[in-house]
Amino acid sequence: MELSVIIPVYNAGCFIEKAVNSALQFDIVKEILLIEDGSDDNSLKICVSLEKEHSRVKLFQHPDKKNHGAGASRNLGLENATCSYIAFLDADDYFLPNRFDADKKVFEDNPEADGVYNAIGAHFYSEESKTNFSLAFHFSKKNLTTIKKSLMPNELFPCLISYRVAYGYFSLDGLTFKKGVLKKMNAWFDPELKLHQDTDFIIRMSYYASLFGGELLKPVAIRGVHDDNRILKAKRDPRIINSSRYKQWKNIYLWAKKEKIPCNYLNHLFCIKSVSEIKTSKYLKAWLLFFQNVIIDKNILLKCNYYDSLHYHFFGKNRFSKFLLKAKYKIQKVMGISWNI
Repeated sequence: MELSVIIPVYNAGCFIEKAVNSALQFDIVKEILLIEDGSDDNSLKICVSLEKEHSRVKLFQHPDKKNHGAGASRNLGLENATCSYIAFLDADDYFLPNRFDADKKVFEDNPEADGVYNAIGAHFYSEESKTNFSLAFHFSKKNLTTIKKSLMPNELFPCLISYRVAYGYFSLDGLTFKKGVLKKMNAWFDPELKLHQDTDFIIRMSYYASLFGGELLKPVAIRGVHDDNRILKAKRDPRIINSSRYKQWKNIYLWAKKEKIPCNYLNHLFCIKSVSEIKTSKYLKAWLLFFQNVIIDKNILLKCNYYDSLHYHFFGKNRFSKFLLKAKYKIQKVMGISWNI
């Protein structure tokens, strides 16, 4: 098993050396591709130094040497990866010594496996970053990002789009996959998505590929959480995060429509996209979109996993709002209307 590790680098001068060293500890890692993305700090200088110091480290930049975002940088890494297996690592994160233990066993026991996903943990560089991250992502006490139940590969896609029951999600830092999977996908990372391009990529890959769970109870990598994390900055402004989520779900819905995936999934993705669009719109337009979409698909009104977020978006989370929501579900229950997917 020979592995390429792709690390997009943008303003990560304080962290990149630790990330690279964490990948160098594994003999199966034959190359580490640093994709320097037009940083404003000393990241490029450090990347040049690491390439000179370690024969397995290879440095790449975009042709114009400018910033193109994490999606475009990961695509550049995929284009230049030469090994049969691929893993990602963010420049401010790092691998733990058990990173590939489960992966090797799964690939040996399951020749049909296209990839393996694992749990990752978090290291907080300040109490403020810990508080903000926990609030933003509703982290458990174990601070794990993981799939919470052992799933068969064909169950993963419905899980990730929360079609039946949401069992959590996994991070790129915990994913290892065969390079051949990329040929099954009609596109890799979407450069237009500045946030959530990793989620978009993972969901689409889970549809095409047989992805198996590896180590789901203990972290195999650590996410470095600091005040400059892009996702944390975005979480402070609901408009930014809602807009980004809408773009992500719109992309996935359009992809699903083009791929002609089963209607039950497609209808579900349409509802998620519609809910996200409503939440990005201003008040009057949001109400108009709500009523238009309810006419098209009454699931948005009837199903709690679509409606709840919209209810709180319009009415807030005050006592009266919660009373209205409870009353809605009691009426549905009396009428014999099921509201769970």
